[in-house]
Amino acid sequence: MFTFLLVIQAIIAASLVGVILIQRSEGGGLGMGGGGSPGGLMSARGAANFLTRATTGLAIAFVTLSIILAAIASVRHGGGEIDTSLARTPAQTAPQGAPADPLAAGAAAGAQAAGNETAPAGDVPLAQ
Repeated sequence: MFTFLLVIQAIIAASLVGVILIQRSEGGGLGMGGGGSPGGLMSARGAANFLTRATTGLAIAFVTLSIILAAIASVRHGGGEIDTSLARTPAQTAPQGAPADPLAAGAAAGAQAAGNETAPAGDVPLAQ
């Protein structure tokens, strides 16, 4: 049912674009430009125009079908479980002998790897 309505929605959208592109431009928004010509959208003649009625009908069908599809999708996919597979675990506490500053431990290990075993962990200069 959902797929069928989705195909109908796509056909209505394509038809709406086609009908809008076929319409003649009046030079102003809603046919108001150009001195209020009698063929504009706001006149009786323009309101009776087939393309204007087709545009209105397709727009109403598009919005209505959009609301129906949204309602179906929310009922179909709503109310599921919350996936907790990526939930964070609480922070682990450091072992008793570990320094309180994790950066100091990394700097001390880097100094030992470079052969400078006498450099204190907190006084390692930053590379520039």
